[in-house]
Amino acid sequence: MSKNAKSTIIIRKRKSAKHGHHGGSWKIAYADFMTAMMAFFLVMWLLSSSTPQELQQVAEYFKMPLRTAMAQGNRMSLSDSVIPGGGDDMVKQDGEVLKKTLHRLDQKKSQSNLLRARERLESMIESDPRLSNFQSNLRIYLTDDGLLIQIVDSKERPMFRRGSKIIEPYMNDILYALAPVLNELPNRISLTGHTDSIPYSSGEQGYSNWELSADRANASRQALVRGGLDDERFLRVVGTADRMHLDNTTPDDPINRRISVLVLSKQKEKDIVDEDKPPQNAADTPDSEQIKAKLDNLLTESGAAAVKTNSIPEKVE
Repeated sequence: MSKNAKSTIIIRKRKSAKHGHHGGSWKIAYADFMTAMMAFFLVMWLLSSSTPQELQQVAEYFKMPLRTAMAQGNRMSLSDSVIPGGGDDMVKQDGEVLKKTLHRLDQKKSQSNLLRARERLESMIESDPRLSNFQSNLRIYLTDDGLLIQIVDSKERPMFRRGSKIIEPYMNDILYALAPVLNELPNRISLTGHTDSIPYSSGEQGYSNWELSADRANASRQALVRGGLDDERFLRVVGTADRMHLDNTTPDDPINRRISVLVLSKQKEKDIVDEDKPPQNAADTPDSEQIKAKLDNLLTESGAAAVKTNSIPEKVE
């Protein structure tokens, strides 16, 4: 081979291949992930700030979404019924919503009746001679508890004989005039007797202002019944002695000797009826069982201690 011969050098150049364009699909996936996380934390925050009743409503929706849909809205109540419109029957029309509406209408009607009764009584006081002469002894108020009619005493015109439950004749006339108006109202009545603070000589252990106020209240009830008021209308008749004197008066002021006739609103009537109702199954609650067990232990321990204290020690020889 000739020395001048040149070797052939082959150079191979590799072109770097660029990756293909992937687009923005990863951004959409990332946005979906962030949205899901935001929704998750929002749900967690709502659950942590919700009441147990609201959580129960959410659970009921997922158990049976059709019920809530047919109820046309959320079930925002503590009733056993899942559906505001119909209770167990999903298409019934006399459920919770209707009951609440009727309750509000009933309250408005009751308040309207009491307002009309007040206007009629005020008109009677001006026109009826049995009442017009005693305007200073009659006070009428429309309160949240109902229509309050107070017949107050005065030094010149005591309603009862001194220290007695015997009604004076003009007090009888007042009660007889009130009876027909009260009889027209469907509301029930609470009647309360009050006295001043002047005590009896026998003290509180004998016949006292407690007995006198209760006797006067009952005597007023009897006079109203004689005047035509249905006796079934009375829900309670009580005496409070001198414990509830009027504002801006001294306890011994004669004006505190009064009879209060309260024509009850529906809500106040319900509150009074529910006052003395014991809780359901109160004797079967765990707390009561624990209390019984503790009492039994205390009685057993006290009995053992008494036996130990009263025992005579044997003689040691």
